[in-house]
Amino acid sequence: MLLNAGCEISFTTTIATPVILMLRPRSGSGQWIIREEYLINPRLSVSEYTDNYGNLCQRLSVPPGDLTIKTTLDVDTADQIDVQPGAPLVTVEKLPENVLKYLLPSRYCQSDLLGKLSLEIIGDNTPGYDQVEAIRHWINSNIEYAYGTSDASTSAVDTARERIGVCRDFAHLGIALCRSIDIPARMVVGYLYGLEPMDLHAWFEAYVGDRWYTFDATQTRPLGNRITIAYGHDATHVALATQFGPLQITGMKVWVDKSTVV
Repeated sequence: MLLNAGCEISFTTTIATPVILMLRPRSGSGQWIIREEYLINPRLSVSEYTDNYGNLCQRLSVPPGDLTIKTTLDVDTADQIDVQPGAPLVTVEKLPENVLKYLLPSRYCQSDLLGKLSLEIIGDNTPGYDQVEAIRHWINSNIEYAYGTSDASTSAVDTARERIGVCRDFAHLGIALCRSIDIPARMVVGYLYGLEPMDLHAWFEAYVGDRWYTFDATQTRPLGNRITIAYGHDATHVALATQFGPLQITGMKVWVDKSTVV
């Protein structure tokens, strides 16, 4: 499906504040960026670089006052995500070197503390894709989705204990549970067509069967028409705005609609 998506974010700061933004998706598997517009008001000097996860990052210094950033995209997306029940586990010694880092515990995904829960969830499922799907299904069935129930400090261990959270928390828990059984997993943030209420979204990917597969524990069935903005170990590496000073978000609007581009 051709999608028109974007976000408009308003900021304010009292002093000059360095900021790193992550708002530009790249063309890749399942998505092709047809057209893109990136507006900054007031106009500021911006430089761009690619981080260690392959994400496009915009670097700027925000002067005192208000700032508005608006990104608009027309993207050709895959109508369905790939699923492959039975895809086998790739043992650690056979994993590609660039995937190994996604086996390690991270700030929000303490996989070293969740091994017992993982083993209870996966039961006798075949190692690999089926184990990840069991984890996704368990989270969807046992964790309540509710706004305002977590914050920026909430981790996978917290979510496993409290049994409540939002998409960010669902993704962190799925990642941590996968890593605890030696399945590489990474965080993904982006847009999802038809999401209610509309917002930026988070899900996770697991590496089985020699490739990455998408898993979204907030959904009851696989849904396509996703636009990936960024990948990372956890929320630390996929923040849409990382500020080094008193920058505050004062408003945000997100949309994902069918595109009219020809």
